[in-house]
Amino acid sequence: MLYGVSYYYEYQPFDRLDDDVRMMVEAGINYARVGDSIWSLCEPREGEFDLDWLQRVLDALHAAGIQVVLTTPTYAIPPWLHRRYPEIMAVRRDGQVTPYGARQNVDVTNPTYRHFAERITRLVLERYAQHPSVIGFQVDNETGTAGAHNPSVIDAFREHIRRTYGTVDKVNEIWGLTYWSHRLSDWADLWAPAGNTSPGYDLEWRRFQAGMTTEFLQWQVDIVRDYARPEQFVTQDVVGYHGKPDADRYAIGAVMDVQAENFPHATQDGLAQPPVEGLHMYPARTAGSGPAQLYQRSDMAYGVKRSNFFITEMNPISIAGSDNVFPGYDGQWRMAAFSTISRGADMVAYWHWHSLHYGHEIYSHGIVNHDLEPNRNYDEVAGIGRDLAKHGDLLTGLTPEAEVAFLYSYDSRWAMACQPPLKTADGAAPDSRSYERIFDTFYRGFFDARAQAIVLPAGSDVSAYPVVVAPALYVADDATLDGLARYAHDGGHLVLTIRTGYADEYARARWVRAPGPLREAAGVGYNLYSNLAAPLPVTSVSGGLEVPPGALATAWMDELVVEGADVLAGYDHPHFGRFPAVTTHRYGAGRVTYVGMLPDTGLAREIGSWVLRASDIEPLGAGLPESVRMTRARARDGRSLAFVSNWSFETPELPDDLVKGTDVFAGEPVGPGRPVRLGAWDIRVIAED
Repeated sequence: MLYGVSYYYEYQPFDRLDDDVRMMVEAGINYARVGDSIWSLCEPREGEFDLDWLQRVLDALHAAGIQVVLTTPTYAIPPWLHRRYPEIMAVRRDGQVTPYGARQNVDVTNPTYRHFAERITRLVLERYAQHPSVIGFQVDNETGTAGAHNPSVIDAFREHIRRTYGTVDKVNEIWGLTYWSHRLSDWADLWAPAGNTSPGYDLEWRRFQAGMTTEFLQWQVDIVRDYARPEQFVTQDVVGYHGKPDADRYAIGAVMDVQAENFPHATQDGLAQPPVEGLHMYPARTAGSGPAQLYQRSDMAYGVKRSNFFITEMNPISIAGSDNVFPGYDGQWRMAAFSTISRGADMVAYWHWHSLHYGHEIYSHGIVNHDLEPNRNYDEVAGIGRDLAKHGDLLTGLTPEAEVAFLYSYDSRWAMACQPPLKTADGAAPDSRSYERIFDTFYRGFFDARAQAIVLPAGSDVSAYPVVVAPALYVADDATLDGLARYAHDGGHLVLTIRTGYADEYARARWVRAPGPLREAAGVGYNLYSNLAAPLPVTSVSGGLEVPPGALATAWMDELVVEGADVLAGYDHPHFGRFPAVTTHRYGAGRVTYVGMLPDTGLAREIGSWVLRASDIEPLGAGLPESVRMTRARARDGRSLAFVSNWSFETPELPDDLVKGTDVFAGEPVGPGRPVRLGAWDIRVIAED
């Protein structure tokens, strides 16, 4: 198990390398990421290099037994590069050149930038790739395209479209360019994306931008492999959760040895279960607060390769800006670490070691504050380190259980960013995060129902999972949807939501009744739908779906017409009351449940609970206090590990037959007569008999 920090010796106000390393060792830290922002230090002027200073840092870390991931220093360029070669800077959508002064502000496809980026990368690797401290490499940092609309990028996009479609007539047909007299007669007619209004064009542009990110990272991976030993890995710290709009975690993961993601999360009351809504803290959102945020991030990361992943950046004292300082309550750092380990994390690392005394991120604090002394964050980190030093082998390489597979679709997300189906909460504008909002609502509902999940890319083989949820799978080809229908026919329980199946792979609305190829399997169809200016009350109808009092449909509803399905819930409304809100349909050996609106959190939970019951799944921890969550994973030695956590200040009473085995940290037996005991903000790991 790797446990550590990002370390910036070069940012310290005075030389305290020995003290830093000593404190890290005392905290049980065995990993450090270095080098991501050192370009101007290593090349202060063009062609003038100074890499010697890094030798002492790596030597000190190695002597202390701290392993290093060396990062290519390409995401933040030195001022001379911008000044002497201004053509490398990204051109914004409005045609303005991105000014210097931040980071990630270049066109990553620019050959001049790549020349200098490759040169500094190779020099760093030539000097340090074989250093005995270095166990792996990170290419770039939270990579995207900076939204580059440079002329060369647009030319490359035109060439991409020509290769993809072959002829302008095919583009005219697929994108429907007869509309508004946009038909192309020559490739030169393809306009720049800044003026585009065609959703087909927009989807291809977003795909292309994500492809640029992946290609840039693949280019760096190829350079790194020229220097890496066979046992050294290559990774990239993808922005976690839904991530950047111009990065596809599945495509990036395919070119990396290990999936790595950054995990900023809400803290204090932002980790409570049940969640506290309406918190003004980053990154808490309506459906993204509470412990579900940690589990969802983990399940998304694990699903990239269906294997263990690294967390390269987790919250220390605080994360984000000067107005977002929310140090965790005692126990929360520990809970964040071990709950993500329970879902497959093989590394937990904090961003970063020490709080910066200058620069943009002064108040995105490290583990030690500006006084550089131990504090309660450091003390808790050290406690985690002690437990990992003792039990890390057992907790590495876990295989988390999952009964529910969620399907994630970048195409649907990008299409909904172009044409959002939902309004923002205040109703003032289209919600460009409509896809994320729908997805999060259903993940949160199943999490609240105590399901264990994995998040896979749309089109994956899901035959191993008894339940599959396809939230807002709006853009999909017939083959993908036919595959989901076969999954249900063969015995699975498929859950469909609003917007699933509506458009084809080119973001064209299908010219058959919705939900298209899934209509027969779902046993419902519809040809009208409505945004909801105000929420609709939802009521139970039959089938055991116990709609909570006051349950509401929000934002959207489909005017479902039953074609063989059973109705589980409806609306209390003089007009919309004629339409079902939730239906379920026996299909072959399985079942398809259709949720025709966006449920509130309580209703989403009950839908999740009903789906689990209908699928004969007894969720772990059923009947426990709401603040207590339970998940299970299989260790490499075959043992079953149960993780039991309490996301509150309460000290709940747990049944003594909840789990039987040995408390890993306490070394004590639990079971009948010896119940698991949880304090406030506490997590226990039980090796089950």
